[in-house]
Amino acid sequence: MKLAGRAVLSAGMALLVLLGLTGPGSWRATRAASAAPAAPAAPASRVLLVGSYHGVPGQYATIQGAVDAAKPGDWVLVGPGDYKTTSSSSPKGADDTPAAVLITTSGLHLRGMDRNAVVVDGTKPGTPRCSANGADQNFGPKVSGAGEGLNGIVVWKADNVWVQNLTACNFLGGSGGDGQTGNEIWWNGGADSAKIGGWGFIGSYLSATSDFYGGESTAAQYGIFSSDWSGGTWDETYASNFNDSGYYIGACQQVCDQVVNRAWAQYNALGYSGSNSGGNLVVAHSEFDHNEDGFDTNSQNGDNPPPQNGACPGGGISPITHTHSCWVFIDNYVHDNNNPDVPAAGSAAAGPVGTGLSISGGRNDTVMDNVFANNGAWGTIFVPYPDSGSPCTGGLSTPVLCLFDESGDALIGNTYAHNGFFGNPTNADFGAVNLELSRTDCFGGNVEQGGGAPSSSPPDLQALYPNCTATTVPPDLNALFLAEVACDSESVSIGPLSGKSTCLPGTHYPRATEVVMHPLPADLPSMPDPCAGVPANPWCPAGQPA
Repeated sequence: MKLAGRAVLSAGMALLVLLGLTGPGSWRATRAASAAPAAPAAPASRVLLVGSYHGVPGQYATIQGAVDAAKPGDWVLVGPGDYKTTSSSSPKGADDTPAAVLITTSGLHLRGMDRNAVVVDGTKPGTPRCSANGADQNFGPKVSGAGEGLNGIVVWKADNVWVQNLTACNFLGGSGGDGQTGNEIWWNGGADSAKIGGWGFIGSYLSATSDFYGGESTAAQYGIFSSDWSGGTWDETYASNFNDSGYYIGACQQVCDQVVNRAWAQYNALGYSGSNSGGNLVVAHSEFDHNEDGFDTNSQNGDNPPPQNGACPGGGISPITHTHSCWVFIDNYVHDNNNPDVPAAGSAAAGPVGTGLSISGGRNDTVMDNVFANNGAWGTIFVPYPDSGSPCTGGLSTPVLCLFDESGDALIGNTYAHNGFFGNPTNADFGAVNLELSRTDCFGGNVEQGGGAPSSSPPDLQALYPNCTATTVPPDLNALFLAEVACDSESVSIGPLSGKSTCLPGTHYPRATEVVMHPLPADLPSMPDPCAGVPANPWCPAGQPA
């Protein structure tokens, strides 16, 4: 089964090559393109139909009913409709992970016939679609009198499952614990198991959101989510209004082998979060805007094992960077991430508002050929991540914390425009700090839109370290920058500053006033032909598009 997962990775990497990673701006053209993944179906594959389509009724009234009847390789097609959650199922041995739709069959293809009209909905039956009314919410199974929360679609340890062309909304968190509920679409290889439990997937033409906010204890947590998994592609997706992150990839043992292509994240605490997610991982042609912090990858004691390390497995060479760095953030548009009025809880709430991209304790990552614009604090930052707990694997253990320093990262060929306009000390296009003797980062070929050199903290970063030489350098404490990041994050800082205010007199960063939830954009791109690759059936006659 591992080989099958890696085959999906190869297809994802081929997709990136075909789309062309050609530099800033091409994300616009590729977002407009419509390339629906298609694969020849096995001869024995069946097609199970849910709801109705063009007046032709299917065999099933519920998605779960069809999923339960499906066998490996089968297709489940879903007609337009608002599919409310009337019951939930939990994976065996994971009772704290209830799902509206639970998939445990490998090789299953779940596809909606219209991305915007097929809605997997966490609100109660008889209520408006994705209602924002508190009385309309389904808070999941009761545990000790409290709602446990609920997940939308959970793929549990089932290899090579496709989920495509639909919307999931209003699956909320609760007493089930951090991250166990409140997730809209989740490929779950066994959360907290510290081992890979699933191989390969495709998720495309997906939307994930929540219209309801009633406080952080029940807020929706993650939009499109992969954990304890290796191999897979997300393409043409959207995620908004989550109190942790719109997208999350974590706990993949430095063998993530995943591609995120044409993603769009808005109005989240973090547009993307990736804890300890390294090895082959590519994020391309995507847009991150109006989040608190646009994009964050980090090392931490959680979703083990740390640290986050983008080095190519086995000492290999990336076909994109032509270096030993296989974690690549390329050809993305990261702008206007200045929004404090988003749902935000836990460590995600400490994402520094006004920041385009944060690498927090990450190593051997490459950020190249992107556009960073209108981020008020910094366009890009490289900072340590202080955590607690033991064991302190891959970090520096001290009596009070486990410190993950960042090192060996590359910021290459990016375009910056109007970043750092909050005007606080060290606000700039990019900044970095190192607290340990480490391999240097490199900063080469980055430009300011309209001409001139980009600004940085310290101010000479690009002149000092223009080439990726992997030279070991002394720490650069950059104390003022470190204090500014801590002030912006409203988080406890490191060492002698711990527990003290680090905000200098006159410093100003936007602070949360009231959480504002935003509706889905109208008419997000749907699959051009949802019948592509599907065996002939009453909704998809042989040789005819839908």
